[in-house]
Amino acid sequence: MSQSVLWKELTAEDLRARAKADAVVILPVASIEQHGPHLPVGVDTILTEAVCKRAAEAVTKTPVVVAPVLWCGMAEHHMAFGGTFTFDIPTYRAVLLCFLKSIARHGFKRVFIVNGHGGNITALNAFLPDFAVETGLAIRATTYFGVAPGPMKEILEDQEGVRHACEAETSMMLVAAPETVKREHFAEAFGPAFSHAPAGLPVVQRFASFKEFTASGVIGDARRATADKGERIFAAVTTALADAIQDAKTWG
Repeated sequence: MSQSVLWKELTAEDLRARAKADAVVILPVASIEQHGPHLPVGVDTILTEAVCKRAAEAVTKTPVVVAPVLWCGMAEHHMAFGGTFTFDIPTYRAVLLCFLKSIARHGFKRVFIVNGHGGNITALNAFLPDFAVETGLAIRATTYFGVAPGPMKEILEDQEGVRHACEAETSMMLVAAPETVKREHFAEAFGPAFSHAPAGLPVVQRFASFKEFTASGVIGDARRATADKGERIFAAVTTALADAIQDAKTWG
């Protein structure tokens, strides 16, 4: 029986061996926040860990290990709905840096951060240069729902990619944690078709709570969600992630 890819399921001896073998540490970062009337607040954390585990199991060219999920992120924009935890920027930076320094102190050299929450993207992009200098690690970062745009667009009916508590995330949750999905609330699980792409954002930026543009907490339409779509999204995303993790160009 092969060893688990999950850090939390391995012994310290197992992890020392992974470090000596130059394993890539996959570090999932996510959030705990409201996801409409039909999904649990742990969506981003559940899906990011699931994506990372699947991707790690698909990697064949290099040893890998999936670190525990950093489950709290930048989620002030969801606080008005309740059920949400959030960091401020200094705290998020400090906690994430402590994670990375711990990984480095155990002898690992390469970290692939996989983000699963839109609110973290700007902060991660800003932190990355300093983290590389302060830790000495080779750090790469991506957001999982951006790695397979072509397949995602083909799979989804009403949107081109992940929005929030939407057709995509709900479909994936029907695969990863179906028992947590409240199907009886699907009729309420829709909102405006807002896009996180640059063309969908105003030229002049300001902070806005999700409550300003969605009464339900949903961006998109979860009523289109199916487990079949979820399986196909997982397959596309995990294949793309696995390919990126083990591609020599990623680390060149």
